[in-house]
Amino acid sequence: MSVAERARAFDTRALEAVLFVSDEPLTPAVLSQALEVDRRAVEDMCERLRIDLESRGSGLELRNVAGGWRLFTHPDSQPVVERFVLSSRQARLTKAALETLAIVAYKQPATRHQVSSIRGVNSDGVLRALTDRGLIEEAGRDEGPGRAVLYATTPQFLERLGLPSLAALPSLAPLLELDADIEDVADRTADAVEGDAGEIAEEAPPEQQEA
Repeated sequence: MSVAERARAFDTRALEAVLFVSDEPLTPAVLSQALEVDRRAVEDMCERLRIDLESRGSGLELRNVAGGWRLFTHPDSQPVVERFVLSSRQARLTKAALETLAIVAYKQPATRHQVSSIRGVNSDGVLRALTDRGLIEEAGRDEGPGRAVLYATTPQFLERLGLPSLAALPSLAPLLELDADIEDVADRTADAVEGDAGEIAEEAPPEQQEA
């Protein structure tokens, strides 16, 4: 192995190790600083690692999400990972939480009143639970009377769904009939998000959960 090849193998090994210990997507700028290589080299290394993981049938895959790179478990291992996670007593988001998250994702920024009006039920507790989970956040104040808090999704929301941006959310058009009422919009949208959400967990206290 040549000196150049050994150097490249070392850089790739270091990249994989840094990605492994990170609990969030790492931008090219952060990786460039950590590995002490330029950003173009980082992008090339990430792409090579992504291809290598795929070609050798790894249980991990490297994705570019929320503006950075992060390791994920491979979709083919989902049944095993799901059993493990559920055995650890980590519950999925409730239907109420999925509905609320879907409404915020597609309408954002949205107020508590807007979300509750669409769902037809008070959603304050669910919004607090989603905020605690880091999936939504306050995104300013409405200009109307009362200056209500506006909510929007977070980078962690994109990360958990494996999306590069909000533009990659499933389109509503194929999911809805032209004469669908507003409650049906929320319900169908929640189903679309649940399909992509995979293994988002909710650990909200009982008082924040909705029956």
